[in-house]
Amino acid sequence: MSNIIELKTTGQRAQLREAQQKQTLVRLWREELEHGSFCGYVGGVGREFFLLWVVGDGITYDGMYVMRHRDVSELEAPDKHHAFFEKALALKQILPRPPRGFPLDNIREVIQAAGAQSAVIGVHVNSEDDSEVCYIGRLSSVDEDGFYLQELSPDAEWMLEASFFTWDEVSTVSMEDGYALSLLAVAGAAPALAPGDSGIGRAPSP
Repeated sequence: MSNIIELKTTGQRAQLREAQQKQTLVRLWREELEHGSFCGYVGGVGREFFLLWVVGDGITYDGMYVMRHRDVSELEAPDKHHAFFEKALALKQILPRPPRGFPLDNIREVIQAAGAQSAVIGVHVNSEDDSEVCYIGRLSSVDEDGFYLQELSPDAEWMLEASFFTWDEVSTVSMEDGYALSLLAVAGAAPALAPGDSGIGRAPSP
């Protein structure tokens, strides 16, 4: 039987850690940010963030998402259709492989680890109407106040100037999702940033 947990109560981190330990397929909603839900396996739980290895509706691996605890409005553990999903994943020989030891306690650690994990990352920021806007690109550098991202346009064209994001405006970070990887495949390797761009000469991501 599924356990639906309203996250106004305490215990979310404990529920997510239990799902990670038992490799339980979960589903969660973030009503303030999007209309749909996410399904997947918990790959790590930190103080501020957790990592979800996402299973798409087509029973495919749809990338990894690092989300804030406070954005989750509802959690279903296990997902009510978990038996079907697990059998379908097994038939397709798809196994969840989240990275071990991914840091999830603060956004700076998340961004640096994501940049090291994936050639391009998705940076989701809150817009004025509280919905998320996603920017995709290569982590260029970091500093005390935020980080620089060399963006990919929706037409798979690399920008020659890096965009700056402050740490506190980021709500979600995605890695290895199909859309971002398709953009990268079409665009190819990133060109050098324009001379004098503000993203050059700062501390690179590890």
